[in-house]
Parts: sequence; structure tokens; C-alpha cells
Amino acid sequence: MGLEEVTHSVSIGIALGLFLGKQVGIFGCYWLAVKLGMAKLPSQMSWWYLYGTAALCGIGFIMSLFIGSLAFEQTEVHSFFDERLGIIIGSLFSGVLGYLMLRKSLPHQITV
Repeated sequence: MGLEEVTHSVSIGIALGLFLGKQVGIFGCYWLAVKLGMAKLPSQMSWWYLYGTAALCGIGFIMSLFIGSLAFEQTEVHSFFDERLGIIIGSLFSGVLGYLMLRKSLPHQITV
């Protein structure tokens, strides 16, 4: 594996779709629903907590693999490796960002 596989347009597109697309879609729709008065932010929940949860939603192996296999099955492009690499990178970044955001936003509990 080299830099060419990591920077391939299929890998980058899938990674950005999982990483940015889920965050923008989930957080953006909930934000819009709250601003339009259709929903209410639950008590003891901050926008940072909601954003961390939306970031975690970018972890998506099974459906991403299924859709990717359907999308590239009939083409002449052999991007099987590129598609899986993009899924791994997008899911990894989403998991790390979601973990960091939730760790920062959730109250620390003291265990005895």
C-alpha cells in the first residue's frame, strides 16, 4: 500500500462521506429542528455532546461495504481496496473525534 491508494479519489470520497457527511447530516438536521421549534434539546445535554454523538455515527462498516460493493460491481474500476481503505479511514477518524468530543463534554464521574 502506498500514498497513491490513500489519496485515490474513491478512498478520499468515501472517507469524507463517512466523516463529514454523517456529522453535517445528523447534527445539522437536529440543529435545524431545534431552531425551527420542531424539537427540543434534552435537559443535561449540550450541543458538544450531540456533536460527539453525530461524529460517532460516522463509524459505518457494514452498510458502507454493502453499498460500495454494489456501486463498483458493474464498473471496470477495480477499486475494491480503495473502497475499503476509505471506509476504514473515515470510520477511524469518526471514532477518534467522537470519543474525544464525548470525553470532553460528558461530566467526569468519580468512582469509589
